Amino acid sequence: MARNRLAGTRRGKSRSAKYYQKNPKARAKKNRYNKKYHSTGARKKYRKLLQAINRKKGTHGNMDCKDESHTSSGKTVKEHFSKNRARNRGVKKLARRIRR
Repeated sequence: MARNRLAGTRRGKSRSAKYYQKNPKARAKKNRYNKKYHSTGARKKYRKLLQAINRKKGTHGNMDCKDESHTSSGKTVKEHFSKNRARNRGVKKLARRIRR
């Protein structure tokens, strides 16, 4: 896979990444919140569940470019990571435009 030449540059960052780079106090506050949120029992339980699913399906630590994707029925299926992570991006962008 080719290296992303824009990685680490301002040009290659999202708006929020640029904001947090310019505002270290805001970044510190966000990091404190994330640390507290992701250390809760519910998040640990959720991570444990996802890890168990990955182990059961044989995808834990596997480099096959596949993720476990959540379906509308609540099940999980193997899907290429770019398709899985790109879903609903248009909806998010639209919501961001409406908020402005």
